[in-house]
Amino acid sequence: MLNIGFLSFGWWSGAPGSRVRTASELMHDTIRLAEAAEDASMDGAWIRIHHYEQNTSSPFPLLSAMGAKTSRVELGTGVINMRYENPLYMAEAAGTADLISGGRLQLGVSRGSPEPAADGPGTFGYPLPVGKLPVEDAAERIAKFRGAISGEGIADPGANAHVRPGTKLAITPQSPGLTERIWYGAGGEESARKVGELGMNLMSSTLVEGGSGEPLGVIQSRQIDAFRSAWADAGHEGVPRVSVSRSIQPIVDDETALYFSPTLERDRMGANRDQVGSIDNFIATFGKTYVGDMDKLERELRDDEAVMSSDTLLVTIPNQLGADFNHRTFHAFKELRDRLAPHHTGPREGLRGFERH
Repeated sequence: MLNIGFLSFGWWSGAPGSRVRTASELMHDTIRLAEAAEDASMDGAWIRIHHYEQNTSSPFPLLSAMGAKTSRVELGTGVINMRYENPLYMAEAAGTADLISGGRLQLGVSRGSPEPAADGPGTFGYPLPVGKLPVEDAAERIAKFRGAISGEGIADPGANAHVRPGTKLAITPQSPGLTERIWYGAGGEESARKVGELGMNLMSSTLVEGGSGEPLGVIQSRQIDAFRSAWADAGHEGVPRVSVSRSIQPIVDDETALYFSPTLERDRMGANRDQVGSIDNFIATFGKTYVGDMDKLERELRDDEAVMSSDTLLVTIPNQLGADFNHRTFHAFKELRDRLAPHHTGPREGLRGFERH
C-alpha cells in the first residue's frame, strides 16, 4: 500500500453535533477537507456521489474547486453512477476539472448502488431501455465516456467545421492522461475480472459480494487477484491500480477518544467484526471498523490481505464532524501509511498554516 486518502460520504444535516448543517457548509467544508489532506501530507481526497440524498451529488464543480485550492493531492470520486450521466457532457466537465487540477483527477464510475428514488435515472431523462439491464446501460455509457475523453471522433462535422474531410469532431477540452485515471467500483470477482479486461483501475469498497464468513480482506484479495490476472491476460500495458476502502478511527487525543471510544468498547467486547447481510438483492460481506491507537491499527491493517495487496487505501471519514476535526486524524492516517509502507517516497510539501478561511 503506497497511497492513503480520505473518502467523504458528504453528508450534511441539522442533527445535534453536526458541524456541517447545510448544503453550502458541506461544499465549503469539503474543499477544506482537501486542503487539510494536503497539509497533512496525505495522498488523496475522494468524494462519494449519491442523488436524492443530503450529500454530494454533482462532482465536477466541487472537484474543480478542490483542484483550485490544492496543488498535489489526487482528487477522486467513489463512485459516479453512470446511469445518471450524459457521457459526452460528462467528458467535457471531467476534462475541464482535470485541467484546472493539473491532471489530478481519479474518476471512479459504476452502475451505482441502492438509492431512495424508484427510478432516479429515468427522472433525469435516462429511462432504462426495454430489455437492457442497469449494468449494461452503465457499461455503454462508460464506454462512450472513455472514448470521448480519449479524443475519439464523436460528431459529424457541419458546414462551418474546419476539419479535414471524413474527420469527426472530438469533445473538448481534452486533458492528457485522464483516460488512464478511470476506475470502476466492482462488487465481486466477476465484475473485477471484467474491469481488468477493459483496462480500468479497480475500486473495492467496505463491502463485497459473498457471504462465506471469511474476513472481508480475504474475499477482497481474491477479487484483486482476479482483476490483475484479467488485466495481464488482456495484454494491457502498465501496472493497474487498486484501491480498497476501510473505516478507520484513530484515537490520538481526548476529542477522538470522546467520539471513537464507544466503537473501541464494542471492539473489546467482540461486537466489532465483519458482518454478512443483504444489499440490492445479493449477499455481501461488510467490513468492520478499525479503531484504537496507532500500534493497534498498524497490527490489524497488516493482517488485512486486501489492504496490503492494494496500492491505495481510502479511509471513510465522519465528514459531519468538520474539516478541523478530520485534519487531526489525517495526520494519523499519514503516519499509518508511513508505517505500512516505509519506503513510500512521500508527497511534496503540503500547505502550511491550515486554518479556517
